[in-house]
Amino acid sequence: MISTIAQLKNRFGQALIAAFGADYGSVDPILVPASNPKFGDYQANVSLSLAKPLGKAPRAIAEQLVQQLDLADLCEPPTVAGPGFINLTLRTSYLEAQIKAIQSDPRLGVAAIDQPQRVIVDYPSPNIAKEMHVGHLRPAIVGDCLARILEFIGHDVQRISHIGDWGTPFGMLIAYLREAYPAALTASESLDLGDLSTFYRQAKKRFDDDENFREAARLSVVELQAGEAETLQAWKIVCELSSRSYRVIYDLMGIAHVLERGESFYNPLLESVIEDLRATGLLVEDNGAQCVFLEGFTNKEGKPLPLIVQKSDGGYNYATTDLAAIRYRVKEDKAQRVIYPVGMEQTNHFTQIFQVGRRAGWITEAVEFIHAPFGLVLGEDNKKLKTRSGEAARLQDLLDEAIVRARADLEARLQAEERQESEAFIAHAAQVTGISAIKYADLSQNRTSNYIFSYDRMLALQGNTAPYMLYAYVRVQGVSRKGQIDFEALGTDAKILLQDETELVLAKHLLQLDEVLAQIDEDLLPNRLCQYLFELSQKFNRFYEQCPILDAEEPLRTSRLILADLTARSLKLGLALLGIPVLERM
Repeated sequence: MISTIAQLKNRFGQALIAAFGADYGSVDPILVPASNPKFGDYQANVSLSLAKPLGKAPRAIAEQLVQQLDLADLCEPPTVAGPGFINLTLRTSYLEAQIKAIQSDPRLGVAAIDQPQRVIVDYPSPNIAKEMHVGHLRPAIVGDCLARILEFIGHDVQRISHIGDWGTPFGMLIAYLREAYPAALTASESLDLGDLSTFYRQAKKRFDDDENFREAARLSVVELQAGEAETLQAWKIVCELSSRSYRVIYDLMGIAHVLERGESFYNPLLESVIEDLRATGLLVEDNGAQCVFLEGFTNKEGKPLPLIVQKSDGGYNYATTDLAAIRYRVKEDKAQRVIYPVGMEQTNHFTQIFQVGRRAGWITEAVEFIHAPFGLVLGEDNKKLKTRSGEAARLQDLLDEAIVRARADLEARLQAEERQESEAFIAHAAQVTGISAIKYADLSQNRTSNYIFSYDRMLALQGNTAPYMLYAYVRVQGVSRKGQIDFEALGTDAKILLQDETELVLAKHLLQLDEVLAQIDEDLLPNRLCQYLFELSQKFNRFYEQCPILDAEEPLRTSRLILADLTARSLKLGLALLGIPVLERM
């Protein structure tokens, strides 16, 4: 199905050619949703942009353009307002036909894009041997959501977690493992991530306090890089334990499977990265270190700032590994777009490595590297969310607390309604609601903004929250149960009738999902989908309250049932793209 916006743009292109010549056929009609429903559904602002090149008043241009517009099958006659705005109101007959068309479409009118790309989404990238904390919340949630949306609209998406699984910290851990828990090398099952987290802190204390231990750790790094068997075994134990523990959290959060490709994967490629940079003339030695001097970045003295890619001792760093990943993703993965959902504080880092990638010839016009930054998760004190002891809050603790609170809310509601439900029902509903509340609260914010983490707000049944969306879906299922309606058996030959204003408003919104997803493909802002679903729930609730459904006479009854079903299917699809499952009852 061709989207409404696409059809309107095509008709405007034809009218621009007819009115002003072939050179104007590709001019953007600047179609936007009308700011006020009384002006119609869409507004074209192209006349204002053409005033200078045509040497005419915008209103005169608009009136001339309207004369050539052929929109009779889509819209009521266009009107010109103000200095030259062209207002468009969709015909009821057109809306009825479009609703009919998406009734039997599992994609609800969202066509796959014409030019799919091979896309890599890099998330959530934790560090091995450390427990996941609140800082891993946003990359996991945002990255998973972007991957789901881009995949749904037709891109070939690869999910990669660039985990920190190499380097000095592992020398420290291996040295301490040998010293304090040598039996762990042959009994990996005796450790869990909690043990390992404590173990890490103990190892770090030894590393900070004891110079001899630091030397042992350094030697362990050398042995690891040299592939010494026992050292590699210790490293594999730590990595496997961490990976298994992360998977438990990802499964709880509903995060799709990601390919773990850590720093160790790129380690054999680092030397060739240096050689590439040397061959292009970018590499400069500075105080024994190999550097690339950056354009647009200066130090305190105002001199060009160097990006160190090989330390004076011959070792490599985080930037070198990221450059290796850039080169590999272009040359081997054949990516056309690479997206990094990473915190705002890393903006300079990505700007720098992308610059080096372009100057080295790895990033070309054929591939786009994007840092999709996000803000911080704050506590009620408006500071970084931490525990009372001052440490970053454990991600597992945040998720568990959400489930506990969701269960308490549900049990209180069941008691008030004198409902009896099974333990399985309560546990499942609490988990879905709790986890969904956290994910939705994050995704509903503009990702570039900070937000305050509040259980009370995110679990509220009213407002732009997951429970509100889930309840709207449940409401439609309630209609099905009460009327013993099989939505799949309503028939594709049923007539759609949009008579009440709330029906028209709901139908128009149902037909905008493709526009929302197309916009997210461009700007990578998932909150657009959250806002769409929130407004859909609001519009459905008004329709539900004002228009009888089960008690309506035929053929209006079936038409309204189809609208209700399309609302539920749109909510289910939209929430699935956010990584949120629905509940049939709450």
